[in-house]
Amino acid sequence: MLPNAERFRRLVDGRANGIIPALARTGLSAFELPYESIVRLRNYAYDHGMFTVSRASAPVVSVGNITLGGTGKTPLVAWLANWFADRNQKPAIISRGYKAKKGQLSDEAAELNILLPTVPHFANRQRIIAAKNATASGSNILLLDDGFQHRKIYRDINLVTIDASDPFGCNRIFPRGLLREPLDSLHRADAIILTRTDQVSIKTRDEIQERCLRFLGPHQKPWIQTEHRPSNLRLADGRTKPLQSLQNKRILAISAIGNPAAFHRTLTSLGHAPTATLTFPDHHQYNADDMRRISKKTEQARADIVLTTLKDLVKMPLGNISGRPLYALEIGIHFHIGLQDLEDLLVKIS
Repeated sequence: MLPNAERFRRLVDGRANGIIPALARTGLSAFELPYESIVRLRNYAYDHGMFTVSRASAPVVSVGNITLGGTGKTPLVAWLANWFADRNQKPAIISRGYKAKKGQLSDEAAELNILLPTVPHFANRQRIIAAKNATASGSNILLLDDGFQHRKIYRDINLVTIDASDPFGCNRIFPRGLLREPLDSLHRADAIILTRTDQVSIKTRDEIQERCLRFLGPHQKPWIQTEHRPSNLRLADGRTKPLQSLQNKRILAISAIGNPAAFHRTLTSLGHAPTATLTFPDHHQYNADDMRRISKKTEQARADIVLTTLKDLVKMPLGNISGRPLYALEIGIHFHIGLQDLEDLLVKIS
């Protein structure tokens, strides 16, 4: 059975056929306009000073997106934290702590904790409180993770990531599509960062850029193109192995992320197409039944290696599954176009 997120995606993008999915799409369309109206009213209130926006006592760089699901924000947040740290700044990450239990890290925070062990992470539903805690601890640059829709806190730089492989959320606003808000909200962005550009053609990238530029306002803003490049394999104990360890191996790919198809495409682009895949809902917490299911799938696929994402590895810190090694694919961000433009923005607040 498909995980809930994938079933929903297939429903709204039209891949789910039949009378019941068609009726469901009609029903969801009835809620699209009311939801859009609420979002527009909220944005209008913020744009015209009707809602209070609080300033932190340090510069804030927001990294967000305009669609539901993963667009590759985490590698960008990690890159930004390293960029500022390399320039003798003291960055901290602030977030809502989505789906984190009390006293525990969220999936993204746990992943960033591995990638950035020296960068503190402060989570609070009221992100201005997280910001105050961060500056009180000595941080002087705040990276607001998943912050585009969180308008209660002022940001000095507003970065929006768009996944080139699924840029506009079926061109419909939630719940009929995957857009969190109308595309004209992109006018709030200070720069657009197109991710996973290696997974689409140059023509598609140009079409995405042309469409986005309609909403960015009269002033030219940076257009940045990136791709996610695997760097190595990471084990639960912190050790790493080279990507060559995947050579000529039968791979079971498992994930619980917003865009599992992108994970599978990345493996294929490396020349290591998975023999079998198993996906779970985004932010899924693995339990004993899940592990038995994964073990069974491992044996059925006659897999040599079980490969997952870093976001998933932190939730199942195992050395192996059914005697096969468990690795996570560690991903970094690589800039094709616009790196200097992005750095010019960052220099202004550093």
